[in-house]
Amino acid sequence: MAKDSLHSQNIIACIWDFDKTLIPDYMQAPIFEEYGIDEKLFWKETNLLPEYYHKRGQTVSKETCYLNHLLSFIRNGPLKGLNNSRLRELGKRLKFYPGLPNFFSNLQAHVTRKPEYVRANIRLEHYIISTGLGEMIRGSVIAPFVEGVFACELIENPPPPNFTQQMEMPIETDFEISQVGLVVDNTIKTRYLFEINKGSNKIPDIDVNAAIPEDERRIPFENMVYVADGPSDVPVFSVVKRGGGRAYAVYDPGNMEEFAQNDHLLQAGRIHSYGPADYTEGSSTANWIKLHLDKICEDVLIRQQRSLKKKVSKAPRHLPRKDQTDEPLVNPQPELFEGEG
Repeated sequence: MAKDSLHSQNIIACIWDFDKTLIPDYMQAPIFEEYGIDEKLFWKETNLLPEYYHKRGQTVSKETCYLNHLLSFIRNGPLKGLNNSRLRELGKRLKFYPGLPNFFSNLQAHVTRKPEYVRANIRLEHYIISTGLGEMIRGSVIAPFVEGVFACELIENPPPPNFTQQMEMPIETDFEISQVGLVVDNTIKTRYLFEINKGSNKIPDIDVNAAIPEDERRIPFENMVYVADGPSDVPVFSVVKRGGGRAYAVYDPGNMEEFAQNDHLLQAGRIHSYGPADYTEGSSTANWIKLHLDKICEDVLIRQQRSLKKKVSKAPRHLPRKDQTDEPLVNPQPELFEGEG
């Protein structure tokens, strides 16, 4: 019986970091602006918290610290009443780098511009993997162009203790964030690469830890382009690059320090290339991404042709009789043409 292929592997994924990659600042800036909070002081305190807890004999992650510090601001008043709906509204204020969000749709059109790409049903999906707040990303102008968002999640009004024994739950009217639902750090980001790779983000029955042959995964790593801003993304860069995908770093065009960081990543072999966070038509970054999307499309065609040759046998043909020879026929009457001239 012929083997049923789980996926045709004709989907390409552009996977994006968010802060300092798609936007020039940290996404939490509109929250601080709206509520009159000193942004620099907030991040200073957040950066001091790991050492503060270490002196207590406790180990905490930076991402957990920043999320819990946000919760402290909510509990103690400065961010009183902040909920997920408000985060989505504040996400609308996020300002993106030049060329966005239209660049996302332009790339999707780019991989369907050739008839052979259309016949192969090649298409592009965009994903965002961020240590920021998922609700703010989903509220931003980039959201309609994105297939999936993997980011930190905050919970509002969780059920009380013994809620399973209550006949009915109280009707909630005032929603407020009070718990952390999901923490995404720069190592956990790699998990979501494998979700995209194996297709567990699309098919819940597929566990991300399940063993799936490379040629049966929804989006192979060689079909991925990962774009991020720097050293904190090294774990993801490494997984993508090792799997045959493309790793590209961006920097703020006016920031020489970020430029130097990206150059160091290139010299260390962590990325394939880097360029300014400018996604306008004709920019070096836009050109590099399009060039490598073309190469991925061509690789998809090659793999499809190779697969077709393996699955389709040669057409049957007539076999010669045993008394037939492969030697060419000799003119039986050469004398008829001799001496003429």
